[in-house]
Order: sequence, then structure tokens, then C-alpha cells
Amino acid sequence: MDIANELELDLVEISPKADPPVCKIMEYKKFLYEQKKREKILKAKATKVVIKEIRFGPQTDDHDYEFKKKHAIKFLSEGAKLKAYVFFKGRSIIYKDQGQILLLKLAQELEEYGKVEQMPKLEGKRMTMFLSPKKK
Repeated sequence: MDIANELELDLVEISPKADPPVCKIMEYKKFLYEQKKREKILKAKATKVVIKEIRFGPQTDDHDYEFKKKHAIKFLSEGAKLKAYVFFKGRSIIYKDQGQILLLKLAQELEEYGKVEQMPKLEGKRMTMFLSPKKK
């Protein structure tokens, strides 16, 4: 403390859990600035998870299915997670087995691009399935 006062600087405790605690003589405001700067850099490097959605109907036509599958391949190859779901309108809920078959077919055809994170699950009027991209 005497040395810090003599130099007109602050005694900053760097790691209080160490035995003995590590301290450094420096300007406290400069220390805070550098700490915020470090945290900002770490936050920028953290990857953000992007979730793309693809919606099907229980009786989606083959051409529409292929078109949406092509988009799904593009999303997975870009590194985004994919949420594929079948939306049941009105009384079409009676075709939930067709919806499940459709999602499982999609999962099987996208096997080389991504892996199934969550199998098809019915939630209300939606049957959802999550796929995550395979690491390169």
C-alpha cells in the first residue's frame, strides 16, 4: 500500500482466491477498461446458434418436399440448426402418422448433412423435429 501511495497509483487485487492473493500496482480505471475489452472480445468470439425453420403439411407433395429438402441441406451446410415441423390444420390431425413418416423420411435423407437432435414429437397441432449440423 505504501509503494502504491508513493507512486500515486492503486493497489489492484488481481486474483483474490490465490494463496497469497495476487496484487498489482496500476491505475484501477485502466484495469477496468482492459477487463471490459477482454470480455467484449470473448463475447464476439462466442458462436451464435441460428435456428432455421421448415414447415410442412401432412400431405406435402413430392415436388414441394424436394424443394424444402434442398433448403434444409443449404441451412445445415451453412452451420445452422434446423427445426422441421408439420403443422396440422383443423381436422388434419388425424394424419399425424403421415406427418411423422414425412419427418423421419427427411431425417433419413439429411443423415449425411446433420444428425437428429430430437425425434419427431407432437406438441399441440405441431409435430416438430430438430436437426443439428455435422461438424466439418
